[in-house]
Amino acid sequence: MNSSDRPFSTRLVLEAGRADRQYWQDLWRYRELLLILAWRDVSVRYRQTVVGIVWAFIRPFLTMVVFTVVFGHIAKIATGTTVPYAIVVIGGLLPWTLFSSVLGEASTSVIANANLINKVYFPRLIVPLATVLVVVIDFAVSLSILAALMIWYGVVPGWQILLLPLFVLLALLVSLGPAIWAAAIVVKYRDFRFVIPFVLQFGLYVSPVGFPSSVVPERWRLLYNLNPMVGIIDGFRWCIVGGDSPIYLPGFILSLAVAAFFLWWGVRTFRRIERSFADVI
Repeated sequence: MNSSDRPFSTRLVLEAGRADRQYWQDLWRYRELLLILAWRDVSVRYRQTVVGIVWAFIRPFLTMVVFTVVFGHIAKIATGTTVPYAIVVIGGLLPWTLFSSVLGEASTSVIANANLINKVYFPRLIVPLATVLVVVIDFAVSLSILAALMIWYGVVPGWQILLLPLFVLLALLVSLGPAIWAAAIVVKYRDFRFVIPFVLQFGLYVSPVGFPSSVVPERWRLLYNLNPMVGIIDGFRWCIVGGDSPIYLPGFILSLAVAAFFLWWGVRTFRRIERSFADVI
């Protein structure tokens, strides 16, 4: 069988600029690699652990307890609604945990896979995207806390709960931009990975996790929504308790616009820097 008789799918074509032109097609073609990397990360994370995936439940639960005790009972922060404070906290904590986990995991994903990147070609964007699937599994486990609290306090969701998957998707899109950007920057400037935990710690307190965004004075509220997680957290709470936590629509639209900008900027930066990954990693 000569080379002209071989199926097209078995040929490897080397052509200058071909990888750039077909980058997004290659990203789809290598989707199985994305799933393999995600499954590897899941198995490695919970291998030789005592409680395994239950850690995905313990961490947000303990954080919720601390916020409820400190801010709800000691500081007595007013929520302006009849919704139990624990529900308010978990409604902000779950999307924030999703955001911070994606950013934290994806930021070091490229340097953690240095051996793979140096040996074979594939769209490097697959590496940070694979960490997203791992975080989604943890998030699905964490949702059990929300379900348990709603049963405990007798909170019956309205029709808005059907839109909860949409806001989960929006939270992922909000986190992807900064995560992809950070994954590329950390390869070039290794010490930047030490900045990310500080940024996430700071962001936890400036985002409306332990309080509703309605406590922010009206004249500052639109400016406050420049933090894209504000609109997502507001939407998440609205899905849970409906009219008791309404969405501030102008701020929500602004949050989505900022998130779209960061997603564009993150992908643009990653694509520009990834050409030099093999040289500097």
